[in-house]
Amino acid sequence: MAKVMFQAIRGMNDILPANTPRWQQLEACARDILQSYGYQEIRFPLLEKTDLFKRTIGDVTDIVEKEMYTFDDRNGESLTLRPEGTAGCVRAMMEHGLLRQGVQRLWYAGAMFRHERPQKGRYRQFQQIGIEVFNLNGPDIDAEMLVLCARLWAKLGIRDIHLEINSLGISGTRLAYRAALVSYFRDYFGDLDEDSRRRLNSNPLRILDSKIPEMQPIVNAAPILQDYLDTESAEHFAQLKTFLGAANLDYTVNPRLVRGLDYYTHTVFEWITGQLGAQGTVCAGGRYNALVEQLGGPSVPAIGMAMGLERLVELMGAEEDHAVSVHIYFVATSNEAWSRALNLAESLRDEVPGLNIITHSGGGGFKSQFKQADRSGALLALILGDDEISRGTVGIKYLRDAGAPQTSIKQAALCEWAKDWCHQIGLCG
Repeated sequence: MAKVMFQAIRGMNDILPANTPRWQQLEACARDILQSYGYQEIRFPLLEKTDLFKRTIGDVTDIVEKEMYTFDDRNGESLTLRPEGTAGCVRAMMEHGLLRQGVQRLWYAGAMFRHERPQKGRYRQFQQIGIEVFNLNGPDIDAEMLVLCARLWAKLGIRDIHLEINSLGISGTRLAYRAALVSYFRDYFGDLDEDSRRRLNSNPLRILDSKIPEMQPIVNAAPILQDYLDTESAEHFAQLKTFLGAANLDYTVNPRLVRGLDYYTHTVFEWITGQLGAQGTVCAGGRYNALVEQLGGPSVPAIGMAMGLERLVELMGAEEDHAVSVHIYFVATSNEAWSRALNLAESLRDEVPGLNIITHSGGGGFKSQFKQADRSGALLALILGDDEISRGTVGIKYLRDAGAPQTSIKQAALCEWAKDWCHQIGLCG
């Protein structure tokens, strides 16, 4: 094999044709479910001004301090490849005046960028689907968003996944809790790791996310945020739990769940699996009622979440039959036959939507063309040779059913036959 001169940047991966059917299934399934809940798609740039992320995510978060891809453009302006989607979505809502137009239910999909240490389920360029809702303040929309997730997991056949929830309260709650954490962790300052010592005065809630084994006894004995919740936040959280119970959605309250972004208030949540090792969170989010106002806009309640597509595809990976890339492969052994095959294939595409058809190109006899048909993964081959042309027929050879005999049908009847065949294999409704 010739030496490859260029390779993909570390942590930025190619998705090859053998794997794209799963991605397409995931994306189509998510799109259909989101639309069924009344969400509309929004698209915004990969690049934003760096200050947007500093003001939303927080100056002392790992993302801003260590992970963002930031550079100065030719005009000397600092720009950043988006590390998450909420900030850009909020910026777009404010810029175009959509927050004044009532409830907004939005979704988006695309690449995000963080300079992390690449490992399974964590990459430097990664794909997300994000969901944001504006101008709804109650726990009802929080609950519906989690029910939506459960529906998506069921549709994708993902079973080993569970929900953890918590409440961060309002800003006053967090200030009181922050003070309690600082006081507590100062007593263990000598036992803290370097990152935790740095965070003690800037972002002590992030110490609760520490994965260092030696830190766990200290973290587990730390004050619990629920003990500091204000009345409004406690009622919001209690009603959320009631709604989830009424929907028969299982969950666990995790008092250490704080999320890594500064803008969260009230509800936070994570969907977690045990199948992906250390990178077990596949979807996470929460409420961010103060973020729009923090950016200079009106006081607007909001909630959002994002799911990592690479991790979801991994969970779907155990099943190999998610999609058939090719249904029909036309075999044609002369120029006249190829012209007729091309026209028949176009008629099938017109009359039977959803069929994936390849018409053989590149010449070759029957034997070599059947090899190509088999390699394509097609379910059947349609055959046009001199005999079929003279009789006005097309041959039908089942490539995945060795017991099915080869047969033929009149070309004029091919579309109706194909419709019946699609119903039999469940391709058509």
